[in-house]
Amino acid sequence: MTLDSGDHAALALWAAACAERVLPLFARDRPDDGRPAAAVAAARAWARGELTMPEAREAAFAAHDAARETNDAAAYAARSAGHAAATAHVAGHARHAANYAVKAVQVDSSEGSDERAWQEAQVPGRLIRVVFPDRGLSERGR
Repeated sequence: MTLDSGDHAALALWAAACAERVLPLFARDRPDDGRPAAAVAAARAWARGELTMPEAREAAFAAHDAARETNDAAAYAARSAGHAAATAHVAGHARHAANYAVKAVQVDSSEGSDERAWQEAQVPGRLIRVVFPDRGLSERGR
């Protein structure tokens, strides 16, 4: 599927929302490290046209650096944020932001199915095949 700039921005916003939900798992472990939160903000700023792709990509690299400095749920949360920002560079990173968010929740609570359901409910219907190719069309009637 070829994405137009609006769809690409929508994916970045969705990826940012997925990552933002697990940021508290990173903050709990590293409360003074704002790199993952900055990456989520960068994804949103890029989607609004307020940040360039290279700037968003730098924020993604910083969040991934933060992930390497911690473990478990915190690391997955930081990776989710990094992939959200990296969506500005390549739209396919949105899928990784969602997957890492689910991993963060699973590691933290041994659950995650509710997180995936929330993600599926939030993604714009026209883009569900982009981020969940194995799901096909949603039963939500989108």
